[in-house]
Amino acid sequence: MKLSRLALAVALLPGGSVLAADQEAALKLSETLISANREAQARSTSSVASTVFTRADIERLQPRNVVELLNRVPGVQVTDNGIGSLASLYIRGTKSAQSLVLVDGMRIGSASSGDSNLQHLNIDQIERIEVLRGPRSAIHGADAIGGVVQIFTRRSASEGLKPFVRMGYGSNASWQRSAGISGGDEQTRFSLAGSLNETHGIDRTGTSYDSDQDHDAYRNKAFSLSLSHSFSDRIEAGINVLDQRGRTEFDNPFGRFDMTTFESVGQDPYSDFTVSSVSSYLDAQINDVWSSRLEVGHSENREESLDKLSDERGIFNTYRDSVNWLNTLTLSDSHSLLLGADWYEDQLNSNTAFDEQQRWNQAAFVQHRYQGEHFATELGLRHDKNEQFGSENTWSGALTVPLNKANDLVLSYSEGFRAPTFNDLYYPGYSNPDLKPEHSKSYELQWRSQLAESTRLEASVYRTDIKDAIANDQNFIPQNIATARIHGFEAALQQELFGWQGQLGVAFVDPRDRDSGHTLNRRARRTLTLDLDRAFGDFAVGATWQAASSSYDDPNNQYELGGYGLLGLRGSWQATGELKLEAKIDNLLDKDYQRALYEHEGERYGYRQEGRSAMLGFVWTPEL
Repeated sequence: MKLSRLALAVALLPGGSVLAADQEAALKLSETLISANREAQARSTSSVASTVFTRADIERLQPRNVVELLNRVPGVQVTDNGIGSLASLYIRGTKSAQSLVLVDGMRIGSASSGDSNLQHLNIDQIERIEVLRGPRSAIHGADAIGGVVQIFTRRSASEGLKPFVRMGYGSNASWQRSAGISGGDEQTRFSLAGSLNETHGIDRTGTSYDSDQDHDAYRNKAFSLSLSHSFSDRIEAGINVLDQRGRTEFDNPFGRFDMTTFESVGQDPYSDFTVSSVSSYLDAQINDVWSSRLEVGHSENREESLDKLSDERGIFNTYRDSVNWLNTLTLSDSHSLLLGADWYEDQLNSNTAFDEQQRWNQAAFVQHRYQGEHFATELGLRHDKNEQFGSENTWSGALTVPLNKANDLVLSYSEGFRAPTFNDLYYPGYSNPDLKPEHSKSYELQWRSQLAESTRLEASVYRTDIKDAIANDQNFIPQNIATARIHGFEAALQQELFGWQGQLGVAFVDPRDRDSGHTLNRRARRTLTLDLDRAFGDFAVGATWQAASSSYDDPNNQYELGGYGLLGLRGSWQATGELKLEAKIDNLLDKDYQRALYEHEGERYGYRQEGRSAMLGFVWTPEL
């Protein structure tokens, strides 16, 4: 199916839905959305605030990694301490464990820590990223308090064979290499790609142990495969595979306590990692009213940490199996019903003696959607039953009122919850098996306006209340003792002027610990991102400005992280029909900034971020 025909179908179908078999084509379109209701729909008909990056956006913006791309989303902050270091995701002021990350519908987070290892997801293996801002637990279950990030692997763009080769070299001996081939016919589509990224890195710590005074290298080998086949107009099956593995070096400025000398000594640590997922599906259009989708998947999040100067070794591997069954009933031109059932099981394999290393979760959910001439509604309910923390019910509701053809108001209410991790519940000496899930309630008002033919504005004001928040007491034992209140405003403006394409995102967030009144740590209260791009025939140029206000590194707000602004430039030249040259400069002004602090011998220092850096490359797409 051609994309232009699909776009027309999305606009015309009741409620904006398309058949599940068309989802692969929908991944190419910026105005479709799949993650909100787990089926393809027109983005304009969804009640959730969202941002979509297609493969075309990725190629235009030339991001080095997923972290760099997500930091463009209003209301989203991702902090790390350099390439390959742990990335912390903050959506609307919530923390990493309170947001859900999916790859092709599969959860990829660590069951022990709750982190998703976003830093290891290779950008060359990604077709599309969807970011949902605000709770979505009624559809996706636990951990979707702040929002949902879903990543889709590379897909075939057209019939026939389409190979590509990409290579780049840049500062700090950084290499980016990838190659792949995609194609198929009307019944069968496939995409196969592999990549190898390496960098010598930088020294992330200044004052520290002698063993930390080296560059922290990073190596990532990635592989992706997608295959789909339509057996008829009503039945389609497919499989998607994504695998990333490699090694990341890092510093430990805190040192290791040596039991023989009774003093702290330096380390030379590194981690071997694997982040992988395999998902398969079967779509069936049972009749004109009922479509059904069955998904079966397996994901692994493995990490083995070692030290070249000692025999210390830490293993934290998560293995997850899942089965999902989704059913859409198109009851009329205005009414549709989504019915679903989810099951997944987490298995933790660690050399740390956890009291429990396995748990399952089963759930059922229902959502009704009405799309009328004068208003639209959405009402959802989900029931989760978990082996460890029992049962949870979550609700969501939304009302959309078109003020006129160019302006919509969306009023929504959503509940969310976060399940305690294995570390929270069972880590030896520092856990609490009686923990309850965290709970949230969110209220939001959105304004969506087509201000002019070339001007689009989307703005939101929201409030999120979190109770039973899990925090450590004075003995470092997690308890349900904290509450949080988050107020926020965010806006995204798209504007075309004199041939320039501009995208502006701004966000103001006030995330507070209600008990202490302190600002939640490592959340900047003001952020801004501006992208400007223009094509001059075969040439294209662009610039990005990212700014963040100051924040606090610690919950007690004693140690401040300064604000910063980063300027980046990019350009490309389509030299021939098959060859494109690319160039980019990040942190053009060589800004010195930190996103986290560390303590050494009683003093606090900032983890170093990469200064001015450049990357040159080419993309070769030969015609076969």
